[in-house]
Amino acid sequence: MSGIDCFGLSGKVALVTGGAGKYGRQIVAGLAEAGAHVYTASRDLKSQEELAAELRGKGLNVTALRLDQADEASVNAAREEILRASGRIDVLVNNAVSRPMKDGYASDAETFDESMRVNATGLFIITRAIGDVMTDGGSIINIGSIQGMIAPDPTIYEGTDLNGWYPDYFFHKGGMINFTRFVASYYGKRGIRCNCVSPGGFQTEAHPDAFVRQYSARTFLGRMAGDTDLKGVVVFLASDASAYITGTNIPVDGGYTAK
Repeated sequence: MSGIDCFGLSGKVALVTGGAGKYGRQIVAGLAEAGAHVYTASRDLKSQEELAAELRGKGLNVTALRLDQADEASVNAAREEILRASGRIDVLVNNAVSRPMKDGYASDAETFDESMRVNATGLFIITRAIGDVMTDGGSIINIGSIQGMIAPDPTIYEGTDLNGWYPDYFFHKGGMINFTRFVASYYGKRGIRCNCVSPGGFQTEAHPDAFVRQYSARTFLGRMAGDTDLKGVVVFLASDASAYITGTNIPVDGGYTAK
C-alpha cells in the first residue's frame, strides 16, 4: 500500500456518536470524505438525519441512527442495526458528551451523577459493545479535551460572563485518557487499537471577543480551533496509516498545552 493510500477508508464502516454536534459534524464529514460508510448517532435522531441528508447530498455515504449511550439496550440495538445493514464495524468515534451541570461547581450531586451516567458509564457501555464485535484492524477513537489534561485557567475568561468551573467535564475527560490506555491494552491482542484526541477550544459566534483574544494568546498558533481542524487526525487514527499507534493521547490545541 502506498503512503497516500494507507490514509483511505474505502470499505470501512464507522460509528460516530454525537455526530451532529460541534466536533461531530467535521468528524463525520472527514471519515465519509475518506471513503467510509459513516453512521452518525445520538438521542436526537432529527439532527442526525438532517446531517446525514446534507452529506448524502454531497455524494457521501452517511446514515443516521438513534442511540442513547447511557442506555445499554439502546446501544446494543444500534450495534445490531449496523451489523445487519453493513456486516461490520471498523471504527468507533466516542464523541457524544452531555453537559448537564449548568451551575458548574455549585450544581447538585444528582446532576453530577447524571453527567457520569452518560459520560463515564455510557462511554464504557458503548466501547465494550462495539469493541467486542470489532476485528483485527479496528480503531476506537475517544474525543477528549485539553480540559482532561490541565486545570482551568481563569485568566482566559476575564472580562466575560464565561468560566471554566465544570468539575464533571474535567473529571470524565481526564478519566477518558486513562480509559483509552486500558482499552488499548484489553483489545490489543486482537489487533484493535484505541487512541484519544484532546481538542482545544473550538471558536463559535457565541464567544465574546475578549475570550477569543485571551484564549488565542495562550496558543502557539494564535487562534482557536475551527471546523476542519479535527478531520485530519481522526482520519489518520481511523486508517491504516496509524496501524502501530495505540494507547496514546494527541492534543489538537494549537500548542495550548505545550506552553
